Amino acid sequence: MPVLTQDAAARWRDQLGREQRRVVFTNGVFDILHPGHVRYLAEARRHGDALIVAINSDRSVRAIKGPTRPVNPEAERAEVVAALASVDAAVVFDEDTPHEIISLIQPDVLVKGADWAADRIVGRDIVEARGGVVIRVTIEEGHSTTAIVEKLSGAS
Repeated sequence: MPVLTQDAAARWRDQLGREQRRVVFTNGVFDILHPGHVRYLAEARRHGDALIVAINSDRSVRAIKGPTRPVNPEAERAEVVAALASVDAAVVFDEDTPHEIISLIQPDVLVKGADWAADRIVGRDIVEARGGVVIRVTIEEGHSTTAIVEKLSGAS
């Protein structure tokens, strides 16, 4: 499936719901794709029938990571993530948190890295209110875009 607009993603999610398919949602920057990302997304996909990945917009990445990020523009990051076998659809969001896109998509399962405290996971309220579940997935040690960027800049 290609990268979808937010409206198209919501319509697709509605269709999946009518088909009684379990929709998994996760989000992130996914700037320079590495094995940690691939493994995380594969694990997320195992928790349902379809995985929708929300990609932070360039503006929101700068707000989170600083003025030198992202390395790759949002359209390219979304295209690469959408091309992964474990990902069924990607969508870009511009807000500072994914709360609005989670509200729009209404996933059955919300997956976040275990580095997030359970009570700090944005969208938990939305997913659990409709009977869904929040799953924290272990993050692979030794893989990070920040470390890659630092290595390339000679900082490490």
